[in-house]
Amino acid sequence: MKEEKENGPPQNYAPINDSLPPPTSEAHSGPLTYLCTFFSHISNPKPFTKAPLMALTNGGAATPTPASGGSNLVLILDYGSQYTHLITRRIRQLSVLSLCISGTAPLSAITALSPKAVILSGGPHSVHLPSAPTFPDGFLSYVQENDVHVLGICYGMQLLVQKLGGVVDVGEKQEYGKMEIEVQESALYAADEVGGHETVWMSHGDEAVKLPPGFEVVARSTQGAVAGIEDRKRRFYGLQYHPEVTHSTKGMETLHRFLFDVCGLSADWKMQDVLEEEIRTIHSMVGPNDHVICALSGGVDSTVAATLVHKAIGDRLHCVFVDNGLLRYKEREWVMSTFESDLHLPVTCIDASEQFLTALKGIEDPEMKRKIIGREFIAVFDDFARNLEKRLGKRPEFLVQGTLYPDVIESCPPPGSGRTHSHTIKSHHNVGGLPKDMKLKLIEPLKLLFKDEVRKLGSILNVPESFLKRHPFPGPGLAVRVIGDVTKGDALDTLRQADEIFVQAIKDAGLYDEIWQAFAVFPSVESVGVQGDQRTHAYLVALRAITSEDGMTADWYYFEHKFLINVSNKITNSVRGVNRVVLDITSKPPATVEWE
Repeated sequence: MKEEKENGPPQNYAPINDSLPPPTSEAHSGPLTYLCTFFSHISNPKPFTKAPLMALTNGGAATPTPASGGSNLVLILDYGSQYTHLITRRIRQLSVLSLCISGTAPLSAITALSPKAVILSGGPHSVHLPSAPTFPDGFLSYVQENDVHVLGICYGMQLLVQKLGGVVDVGEKQEYGKMEIEVQESALYAADEVGGHETVWMSHGDEAVKLPPGFEVVARSTQGAVAGIEDRKRRFYGLQYHPEVTHSTKGMETLHRFLFDVCGLSADWKMQDVLEEEIRTIHSMVGPNDHVICALSGGVDSTVAATLVHKAIGDRLHCVFVDNGLLRYKEREWVMSTFESDLHLPVTCIDASEQFLTALKGIEDPEMKRKIIGREFIAVFDDFARNLEKRLGKRPEFLVQGTLYPDVIESCPPPGSGRTHSHTIKSHHNVGGLPKDMKLKLIEPLKLLFKDEVRKLGSILNVPESFLKRHPFPGPGLAVRVIGDVTKGDALDTLRQADEIFVQAIKDAGLYDEIWQAFAVFPSVESVGVQGDQRTHAYLVALRAITSEDGMTADWYYFEHKFLINVSNKITNSVRGVNRVVLDITSKPPATVEWE
């Protein structure tokens, strides 16, 4: 049986319609093949170059390698578990670089990265099915010949067992949620743990009923199922449970022992090293006379990306802030004044609100909105590049974006787009939303970093805390917070006012830094109410506030009732056309952070 998801399946959008309306700018043309990212769309890999953490999209560029890769890299092969990104996060928290690629990537993609250890993730599949994803031919020989340690987790353990000659069958008793295991002597467990019980998080229906030659059972569930195995001689290990989730009380200790005691890795992945190597990489990519455009949003990601590239190439970086008509309340004024006074970055502000809103008029499909916004951004950047060319006598070659690892994970389906073991959650405008034929080459120095890592990098770069502590704001802006047509009626202005009241109340209550992200949503739904002794038929506004470590999973924030009462009253009394306020109390999964 396949691994079940704790909170149901993630949000999954249907494939988009590629027949977009024509762009509103003729500047948008030119050949460029868009590569989603090497670690989720590897199908015909090219030789790797020393390009750490950065993806350069130019139609023929070599695929990047990670900083500090090779001897100290942990590579995760993703088979579709909702927890796979947590494995990546946990390993990085232990100061070891980890990267995640498709579990069906070709062997050449794995060998090019030269990992010291490989982790096979869980997934919603059964190894019995003909369509079940698996590692490439030659993988087992490669890891044994190159002294690579392998840890299989849940489905990954079952895959190891089956491929090495063992037997996996449907379990007599399925195990989901918190379970107790009894630990035996193993390299994965401390001596004082042997014979004791631990609470772990199980999510499986199949189980290993016969181990391959050379393996030993090192943990069993209280129901008798095999929960941990190892073959020390061949460096194969397996856990039927998920050590990466917090419900597994000693999971981090187990991962720590695997990384440092079993694999012999060093905790040497530091943000300072990332910074220095990224600067070297930018120097190698951007010629001494080349100019670069940076798309600034005013958020943490683009600000850190701009500061990093500016440190590398100086005034050859030209920052542009686009008012697309989808910004928060007085966002444009705040961003421009802060960039000038605090960051001293050269920024040009372009008012393209009419262009964007015209292109979005009548569009209700969320994926289509994202695609249009991505296309219009590129059209604006191409126009900006042409104007720079007239002034400089040289056309800018590159575009910097603050794309993060979660953007990539949520945007990229598996190779071949068959979606056999993972699914596109949604297309981010700076990943799946970009047109395939734009002129500018992409530089994305943060593409393999999580949000908290970006903040650490920004701190090293002396980016003011006022920027680093800002809540995330989606690239498509308020377009994904107005459900349906963003140009209909006063939807955007209504949303801006409600959002400002909510966020300001959070700041006034001293809660802003406790919350990962807080915002209002305009669902475009009307309801009956009573205001001023009169019946009203007005709009409702939804409030969403979450806590999270990286944006990949999240829980809703628990406000005191008095706070919610005050915010609700202020919105309904101050924002014309609103007579109802609701609170979104959904975690991620099953929901995403944004409503669209």
